[in-house]
Amino acid sequence: MFGRHLIRRRECLRAGAVSLLGLDLPGWLHSSSLARAESPGTAQKRPPAKACIFLFMWGGPAHQDTWDMKPNSPAEYRGDFRPIDTNVSGLQICEHLPLLAQRADKLALIRSMTHDDVDHTSATHYPLTGRATPRRGGPLSEDWPGIGAVVSRLGLGRGPLPPHVSMMPVVPNGAPRFVESSHGQGAGWLGPTFDPMRIDADGSLPNYKVGDFDLQADVPESRSDRRRHLLGSIDQQLRHLESDARVAANRSHYGRAFSLLSSKGAVEAFDLSREPAAVRERYGMNVHGQSVLQARRLVEAGVPYVTVFWPNDGITNVSVYWDTHNRNFIDLKTRLCPVTDRAFSALLDDLQERGMLDETLIVWTGEMGRTPRVGQGVVGGAGAGADGRDHWPSCFTSVLAGGGIQGGIVHGSSDKFAAYPASSPTSPQDLAATIYHCLGVDPHVQLRDNLGRPLTICEGTPISPILIG
Repeated sequence: MFGRHLIRRRECLRAGAVSLLGLDLPGWLHSSSLARAESPGTAQKRPPAKACIFLFMWGGPAHQDTWDMKPNSPAEYRGDFRPIDTNVSGLQICEHLPLLAQRADKLALIRSMTHDDVDHTSATHYPLTGRATPRRGGPLSEDWPGIGAVVSRLGLGRGPLPPHVSMMPVVPNGAPRFVESSHGQGAGWLGPTFDPMRIDADGSLPNYKVGDFDLQADVPESRSDRRRHLLGSIDQQLRHLESDARVAANRSHYGRAFSLLSSKGAVEAFDLSREPAAVRERYGMNVHGQSVLQARRLVEAGVPYVTVFWPNDGITNVSVYWDTHNRNFIDLKTRLCPVTDRAFSALLDDLQERGMLDETLIVWTGEMGRTPRVGQGVVGGAGAGADGRDHWPSCFTSVLAGGGIQGGIVHGSSDKFAAYPASSPTSPQDLAATIYHCLGVDPHVQLRDNLGRPLTICEGTPISPILIG
């Protein structure tokens, strides 16, 4: 009887709280934690970055066709594109990234990223957390917490906005949503309270809206307050009945919902229509461009960590996301490079014009690269057509800019086929440590898992050659 009663109480909170509050806020509104780190560590007193925008190119961009071209290699390795000069002497990138070429003095290119996981859904765990997947095929709840979740747990951010927002827009009739099962995107063993607020809406559409942040017209403020107190009473009853993490998460989510409703500035952060048309066009009136613009609005409003996933565009089962097993050169030229070139360059300019670039870290990366030879298949990959490249984690490029990062610099190098690091091999652990460092967080901070064990969040080392100071 007690178990049945407990289930009814739990379901009352989960299913009935929305109507009880007179709100229509989704369950993914998450609270920040005011808890501090549970192990000593020397954090920077004045961190150079107040926020991070993580541009995640899901699928694995072909590094040798974008940032690390090999014009002197045989045709089957170098591919179809030509390199162009940038505004940094001696540095060249792909001809289909002309806007970024003129802003290379703001970029740090890491051309020697490397790991050993050829599977998309588990390899994502590396750059998003700085750790290898604990168990391939296991539940996402067993993952190490993503960097944004750690930021949430440590209490970074200000105001009612969630400390970590994940832009994961759905494209109607688009490619399969493989990214849904990708590891590392949530809070893992830190628990659902620290999962990101996820935005699935397409910012390029006229009816773009993130949740319903308005009190219903027929619900006066006094009535809303009474409902808040009633929810608090239910919470107290549940608190002594169980310690279910999902109930605790829901409790904090609804608390943040009320805070958002009472903050006009927070609600306006989600309203892209407040941006001048010229600014929106500058980013590109497409799914990715408007997601990047939304990220800028969020960090400007005080959100410390925003992850922008590349949308599920592309041709189903042929070439999706940046996963160019076929049509590698067609899609890079038409679907991929122009969109990222425009959005990334607009973000750099916009942040600089607003005086925010020095305090906002930007990370652009995928979970892996592509095979050195066109048409080359690999064990564990999905194969490649005559005009495609298969999975290749042994060498790829990540790009950083903004808060705490030196611009106009290349760290590491690949061999003549862009197959393996030739100098300064760099792990995703080191990339994560660099992000933590730039945010003023000790990369080796320890947090307790759900069994109470103190675990070191990251075992990498910040990449000092690309850091300012």
